[in-house]
Amino acid sequence: QVQLVESGGGLVQPGGSLRLSCAASGSIFGIGGMGWYRQAPGKQRELVATITRGGSTNYADSVRGRFAISRDNAKNTVYLQMNSLKPEDTAVYLCNARVSITEIANIDSWGQGTQVTVSS
Repeated sequence: QVQLVESGGGLVQPGGSLRLSCAASGSIFGIGGMGWYRQAPGKQRELVATITRGGSTNYADSVRGRFAISRDNAKNTVYLQMNSLKPEDTAVYLCNARVSITEIANIDSWGQGTQVTVSS
C-alpha cells in the first residue's frame, strides 16, 4: 500500500560527498515528519536527521555541519546531502516517514536501506 525506496548510496573516499534520496509511493493522503537513520554492523541504529512537513530540522551531533536534510512535498521525497564524509559514516542508511493513508489513519513506514561505504 505504501512503499519507501532509497537511492544514492555507494563507495566514496574520505572527504567526498553523496546525496541520498527517498521517494514514497502508494495510497498516500499526506506525509508528516520524515527522517534518516543509520546502522553499522555491531552498532545500534541511530537517528541521523529529521525534518517536519514545515521544514524544521534536527541533526545528530556527529553529522551537524556536514549533512543537510531537505524535502520536496510535491514529490513525496526526502533527501540527505552528505559532505566531508568520514569512515565512521559507513553504514546502511534507512528512510522513515509518518504517512497518513486517510484523514485519521497514520502508519510508520520504512525503506529497505542503502549502503554507504567511506574508505580509501
